Order: sequence, then C-alpha cells, then structure tokens
Amino acid sequence: MHERERHRIILSAVQEKPVATVQDLVELTSASEATIRRDIAALHVQGRLRRVRGGAEALHPAQIGSLAAKPFRVSEGENIAKKRAIAREAVALCTEGDAIIINGGTTTFQMVHYLIARRLQVFTNSFAIAEHLVKHSKNQVMLPGGSIYRDQSIILSPFENDVTRNFYARRMFMGAQGIGALGVMEQDALIIQAEQKLINQADELVLMVDSTKFQRRSSLILCPLDRVSTLITDDAIPDSARTMIENAGIKLIIAGTTAADQSVESSSAA
Repeated sequence: MHERERHRIILSAVQEKPVATVQDLVELTSASEATIRRDIAALHVQGRLRRVRGGAEALHPAQIGSLAAKPFRVSEGENIAKKRAIAREAVALCTEGDAIIINGGTTTFQMVHYLIARRLQVFTNSFAIAEHLVKHSKNQVMLPGGSIYRDQSIILSPFENDVTRNFYARRMFMGAQGIGALGVMEQDALIIQAEQKLINQADELVLMVDSTKFQRRSSLILCPLDRVSTLITDDAIPDSARTMIENAGIKLIIAGTTAADQSVESSSAA
C-alpha cells in the first residue's frame, strides 16, 4: 500500500474513535508497526493529527457516534476480483422470488451486479446496496430503521423495534472481519448487535469471505461456526482453514475468478 493511501486511512480512522491505536492502524493498513509510527509522526508534524502515547487522535474529533470498522471506500477496492467471484456464487444460490437478507459490506456489495436481472425480496442494512438495487433492478428492497453511518455505508439501530423482526428470509448473506476456530469475528459491538438480530431472521447463514479473512482476528465474536450453513471463499484458502470449515460441517464453495473479474480489479487499481 502506498504512503498516500496509508495516510488517508489513518486520517479517516482517527476521526472514527477517540484514539486510533498503532495496532488498530496496523490491522487497517497491513503495514508494520514501525511504518505506522513513522506515518503518525509525519502526519503529526504536518499538523493533520495529534500523536499520543500508543497511537494518534484527531485534531478536531467528530461529534457523532462512530464505528470501529474500516470505511467502505477504503475496503471497496481490496481483493475486488475475489469478492466479485464470491458474490457471483452467492447469487447463484438464490431463486426467483426468494426473500433474502444482505448484510452491509464490500464483499456483499458485489452481489448487486448479479442481482440486477433478478426479482427477489431483499432486506439490507447497507445504504450502498439498497441505493444500487433501487436504481438498477426490479428487486423489492427493504431497509431497517436507524442511523446511517456514512463511512461504512450501513444503517444501524440499537433498538428492538427497527422492523428487522418483521422480515423472514430463507438465507442471510454476510461478510466478516475475520474467521477462526472460535467463530465469526467483527470489530464493533454495535455492528455485532445489529447482525445478530439479522441472523435470527434467516434459516440459513451464508458467509462470504475472501481467503485473507482466515488470517485476521478480532476480540469480538459475532457467532460460532456451527451457525454458518455455507461459506463461500476463493481458491487461495489455506489448507488449515479448509479443514476447519469441513470439520465444522459447513458447506464450502470455492469461487474461481474469471478474466472479467481480473479486468474489474485492474480497472479499480488504475
């Protein structure tokens, strides 16, 4: 990742929480601690953030609530060919007229390209997914009530009466921050609270994660592995992860990328 991109991610992160720790920024950028510390020092000298013990903080912190999650615009272009292939396999599981739930995320967002020609009942907490489907498809789209978190392009509510419990789905499609033997992981407690409500409204949970997510960890467990019915990933999945998924009794689908997927990634990188 180029220095300019790291700096953009760091400046975005410090606006989202009181203090962005060095470890937080390492996870967001996949850079080394030494590199992050140099970046923080440089941005501090430039007067773009304030260096504090163990991390950095914004000069003018946002006054509204924020999430401990990578911004949508930062994640959107990462591993896009793999995400597009995973999304194609996910939509292939759907039949016309199905009621489905799609959780907000950059991997699940790629489903919109294959849902354009479908007519499904879609419940989503993703503002980006809802906007795209409303503009470009004939799918019926429903949203929960709540606040829009612009950076992550999702709608979240801490309240029970946000209409989530009024929608029943055959399947829920969901991404994740990480996955391990203890279960599916996320970074933010509010995201977990909202996703757990959504999970309860679906018969089957389909997890959509590219192979890098098997190396990522978080301190918060969203759900155990036995709640996942199907996992879709790419062919770079480690052998140890494949064994873990199969031993958990989860149906594993390996999505192969096509030339068209690679072309999308090349265009995104450009």
